[in-house]
Amino acid sequence: MQLTVARIGRAHGLRGEVALDLRTDNPQDRFGDGAVLATEPAARGPLTVVSTRTQQDRWYVTFAEISDRTAAEAMRGTELVVEEDSSDEDDAWYPHELAGLRAEHVDGRVLGEIVGLEHLPAHDMLVLREPDGARTLVPFVKVIVPVVDVAGGRVVLDPPGGLLASDAANLVVSEETVGDDD
Repeated sequence: MQLTVARIGRAHGLRGEVALDLRTDNPQDRFGDGAVLATEPAARGPLTVVSTRTQQDRWYVTFAEISDRTAAEAMRGTELVVEEDSSDEDDAWYPHELAGLRAEHVDGRVLGEIVGLEHLPAHDMLVLREPDGARTLVPFVKVIVPVVDVAGGRVVLDPPGGLLASDAANLVVSEETVGDDD
């Protein structure tokens, strides 16, 4: 199975350099000089990495096959894909492994089903479909998602009050976020 490790973003400069929207925890290995990456759609690749650099936590790549800004703009939205890695990491999951897992509260209540994963700038978000059909984004961080048990078909959630649509009445508001009424 092919997995997306990045999506080509906007062109940067005139010589074909592009920004990447990363989907991998290991860009240093995936985008090393000389790396050849398949693409989706397949007709746009494969692409060979000539050089990489980072600037303000953003990755920029020059590919041998993209020589100018016009070609770079035409590649925008292209996904860079690799074959699924069979290595077993304790805290790394692919989106297809998470979709369909039952979501349970730490107290054992069923909260719904994980239907996807969204990659947002701050961190990934699990997409939870609650029993009433509400779609809720759950930050995919250890403090809120302490257990991911793919083999057992479940994730365990410990959401703060009000995070889930079904728990909106219990929204926790800290003193820092409550403005002075004076």
